[in-house]
Amino acid sequence: MAKKTNYVKNGKEYYRVTATVGRDANGKLIRKEFYGKTKKEAEAKKEEYLLKIRNGLNPELENIIFGDLMHTWLFEVVRVSVKPSTFERYESLYRNYIKESELYSLKISFIKSLQIQRYYNRLYQEGKSSKTIRSIHKLLRSFFNYAVKEGYINQNPCGNRKVVIPGSAEEKTERKIETFTDEEIEKIKEVLKGHRLRALFLLAFGTGLRQGELLGLKWTDIDFKKKELKVQRTIKQVTIIDEKGNREYKTIEQIPKTKNSIRTVPIPSSVIPVLREYKKMQMEEKLKAGSAYLNDIENGYVFTTELGNPIDARNLIRAHKRLLKRAGVPYKNFHAIRHTYATKLFERGVPLKIVSALLGHADVSTTANIYTHVMPKEKITAAETLNDLLR
Repeated sequence: MAKKTNYVKNGKEYYRVTATVGRDANGKLIRKEFYGKTKKEAEAKKEEYLLKIRNGLNPELENIIFGDLMHTWLFEVVRVSVKPSTFERYESLYRNYIKESELYSLKISFIKSLQIQRYYNRLYQEGKSSKTIRSIHKLLRSFFNYAVKEGYINQNPCGNRKVVIPGSAEEKTERKIETFTDEEIEKIKEVLKGHRLRALFLLAFGTGLRQGELLGLKWTDIDFKKKELKVQRTIKQVTIIDEKGNREYKTIEQIPKTKNSIRTVPIPSSVIPVLREYKKMQMEEKLKAGSAYLNDIENGYVFTTELGNPIDARNLIRAHKRLLKRAGVPYKNFHAIRHTYATKLFERGVPLKIVSALLGHADVSTTANIYTHVMPKEKITAAETLNDLLR
């Protein structure tokens, strides 16, 4: 009768088989042992292990805890490859939605699409928006792509169409874009008379620049003769997080949002004298502050505090709220100024491609998708041009 075992360990008999699974850093063969109650069971374990290797999966990594690996990936891979503001957003999603979740302590090889779906469903039922869940999903999908690439798992459980974002159907309704009416703009202009940041707000209405682009403008970016400005940077207040998780709040310069965001934008003629007047006021503030003034007026930032510091975005938002309240205009966020700029251009017949370029969007489809509320009017106008032909 054939011997059923060939190895004894701790007084118990097993059948042992071995396999060569590669070479170490010195070129030496790496052999792994597999045990079973019978030869068939041991061989099955060996074949399963080798199949995983052939499929690009590292079986030695299957027991890694999902949350621990994601933390390592986030701080050692992502942190050094994205903007500080982007990492701040990712770290916040991880800390608020992953670290304390039911997914964190699971072995990475155990996580399936259904578990993620249940997690998303619970978040939605607890009142989290589809937008928030979609942000979490994008981060998880990126992480699992890394895990597949490194051999921790062989499939991404957040892959295309494997998980549904709850509430997405309701979000597909037409996007509401807030803009200021002509009457509201007149009220705002009236209140801006004598306002220290009059030039900033009028330039915002006249160019559609993003908040960070406005605050990142330098006097060298403005060409008074050509009546245009160049968008070359943004400034943003972000929390810088180091590899140990220590946090420090800083104002930093960044490259603009997309490649197309680096652009030249015309300045309305009526805003040019307002900018000149603001520059003169800034020089007076510098003389008054003396050595305490921190900004180089010729080469430094256009919009600063009275002591020459970059304007904190939070303070600009507060100024925006106070301005609207004084003007008796219902609150709309600062980005509504940008939407107003684009909408007014469309209403005046400026082509979609030109508006897209002025806004610095990544492509024309982005502009079209955002401003669908204006497009119907454009289509009607286009159709009306055929009246003479069909009359």
